[in-house]
Amino acid sequence: MVFWVFGYGSLVWNPGFEADEKVVGFIKDYRRVFDLACIDHRGTPEHPARTCTLEKYEGAVCWGTAYCVRGGPEKEKAAMEYLERRECEYDQKTVVEFFKEGDSEQPFSTDMIVFTSTPDKISNKYYLGPAPWEDMARQIASAYGPCGNNRDYLFSMEKALFDLGHEDDYVIALANEVRKVLGMVGSIRTGGSILRGEKLPRPTPVPLESGLSSPRKIRALA
Repeated sequence: MVFWVFGYGSLVWNPGFEADEKVVGFIKDYRRVFDLACIDHRGTPEHPARTCTLEKYEGAVCWGTAYCVRGGPEKEKAAMEYLERRECEYDQKTVVEFFKEGDSEQPFSTDMIVFTSTPDKISNKYYLGPAPWEDMARQIASAYGPCGNNRDYLFSMEKALFDLGHEDDYVIALANEVRKVLGMVGSIRTGGSILRGEKLPRPTPVPLESGLSSPRKIRALA
C-alpha cells in the first residue's frame, strides 16, 4: 500500500509524519472554509476553536501540499493511524484528483486522499457552519487548546500559503479580522482586491485558465 494525502490546513506547514515525497499543487471544485470545531488541539469542548475544512464549490481550486508515504506496510500503517488520530474531527476520507503545480490539465494523482467533513450539524457534531466575520474572528482570537491558540493556527496558515506562492483571499481576510479584534491594526495585510478593513464574502472561484501555473499571478480561493 502506497498512499498520497493532500494537506490544506496545518498539514501544509506541519505534516508531523515521515513522508517520502512532497508535491505542491491543488485540487479542483473545493474551497477552504473555517467551519469546523476543534476541541482537542486549538480549542476545548467548552471553548472550541475554528479550523478549516473543505467546502464543495464548482470552479474553485484549493492549493496545498501532497505527501506520499511508501516503504512498507508498517510505515504506511503508522502514518495513516497518526493522521486518523490527528484529523479525528474530520469524519470523511475523500478521494480526489490532484494537480501538480505547473499542470492544470493532467492529474498528477487520481486517488489522492483528503480529510473532509460532512457539512451537517446533525450528523457531524464538529460542524459549526458559516458565521459572520466578526463572530468568527472573536472565536478564533480567544480560543486556546493543548497545541496552542487558534489565532496562531490561522496566522501560520496564512504564512504557509504565502510561502507556497498561492495565498488565499479568504484566509487573509479572516486573519485581518482577527488582527482587528486583537488590536493589531498595523499588521493588517493587503493583497489582491483586499483593502484595509474590507470584509469579503466567501471567495469567488477563479477559472483554471487564469494562469494557475504561475504561482504569484493569482491567489488560492479555497
